[in-house]
Amino acid sequence: MKRIMRDERAEGDKKLIDAIVQDYETGEVLMIAHMDEEALRLSIETGKAHYWSRSRKKLWRKGEISGNEQLIKDIFIDCDEDAVLLKVKQIGGAACHMGYRSCFYRRIDGEIVGEKVFEPDDVYGSKGDIK
Repeated sequence: MKRIMRDERAEGDKKLIDAIVQDYETGEVLMIAHMDEEALRLSIETGKAHYWSRSRKKLWRKGEISGNEQLIKDIFIDCDEDAVLLKVKQIGGAACHMGYRSCFYRRIDGEIVGEKVFEPDDVYGSKGDIK
């Protein structure tokens, strides 16, 4: 694990790597997130995806509020050993905090093409934009 964290990007005193998250059955890209060493370790140990939130500056387990967990089926590292690909089973149908199955639910021109699974206010309350 330490080997993959060697060429990471630093944010303040946090060393982060990119984590691409993909549905293990369909190959659909669900999200991209960031991991520090602890998030990677916990993900490996528990089989549940953990990430570092750059906006909230804290470790979080995917689905800890919404229930939309990601069960890890496999983890790959890239050729430069500075990013990971998580193949997951998405529980609850939505990976995106905006209520969509994938965080990539709209085209560059703003057209919404993704499936909305839940309303963020119903899950997160008035904060709504939990990242």
